[in-house]
Amino acid sequence: MAVLVNAKIDSLLESTSRSFYPTLKYLPKKIRGQIGLLYLLARVADTIADSKEGETEELKRLLSQYNDVAQGRSETLPDFSEIASIQDNESEAELLRNVPDVIEGLQEYSQADRERMLECLETIVGGQILDLDRFGVAKEGGEISALFNNEEMDDYTYRVAGCVGVFWTKMSLAHLISLGRYKEEELFAKGIRFGKALQMINILRDIPEDLRFGRCYIPSEALARHDLTPEDLLKKGNIDKFRPLYDEYLDITNDHLDAAVEYIKMLPETQFRLKASCMLPVLIGQRTVTLLREGNILDSADRIKVTRDEIKSYAKKLLRALVIPGGVKRLLEKNKDTPKDD
Repeated sequence: MAVLVNAKIDSLLESTSRSFYPTLKYLPKKIRGQIGLLYLLARVADTIADSKEGETEELKRLLSQYNDVAQGRSETLPDFSEIASIQDNESEAELLRNVPDVIEGLQEYSQADRERMLECLETIVGGQILDLDRFGVAKEGGEISALFNNEEMDDYTYRVAGCVGVFWTKMSLAHLISLGRYKEEELFAKGIRFGKALQMINILRDIPEDLRFGRCYIPSEALARHDLTPEDLLKKGNIDKFRPLYDEYLDITNDHLDAAVEYIKMLPETQFRLKASCMLPVLIGQRTVTLLREGNILDSADRIKVTRDEIKSYAKKLLRALVIPGGVKRLLEKNKDTPKDD
């Protein structure tokens, strides 16, 4: 049975994640399964929270009940068949149809590892419930609501991604590396910023899609400083007015990515696979920031993202860089400001 569950989980991982699955393959075996399973546990919650139909309270109920079962506080798993049937993404629909297998996967690991996974899931689900309280169900064409200030934005990025940096670091310290107390504290702080960087990229890349469903993660207070409203971001012609603020957030994201680079440098040189698994999302993140600086994010017809071919190319470059002295540093520095048409 365990073999069948593990095979199902691996299949779900490959089908639901475009960019994370290659990262997962780099991870050392001692923590690969736990991190992959947390991804699926969080992806279930994310799929529920982002469903485009239903009522806010119903989605919150499904999230809470799902989390309670995962945490061992309840044995009654909600019926996800209806919510699965309305998903546009068939991979996410399949994930919802296999939630029992995902939760059962927790039993493959030690109690300590389960606690680490479930602690992180609790934080993520709490952030998603808060998101539903703020915005309601993501329904197309509705009134746009926005986060209020940068503190809310930073808190959100911690709840849904920064906490993953904490989990990743705890897993690494438990199974792979050993650092002194103060270095561990520094690693945790940089790990949080690593996670925040990736979520900031999601926010800054997905503005048109979020606005379409009534959600603006660019704080209204910051927009007002530039004489803008969330509704103004629906018009691609407002990019010049929005650009100074947008660049501020890209700068924050770059600072977080720089902290992620420092995180990687703190990992022992002997942890070849761990370093590689951390580097790939940084390379993709740096590239995405470059593309976002050059494009018009308010033009919904111009979808800005790193292609599958580019991801494969980064994977090859990464392997070469890891075996060449100084190759990692050169690759990260070169990648940071690569032109769009390179």
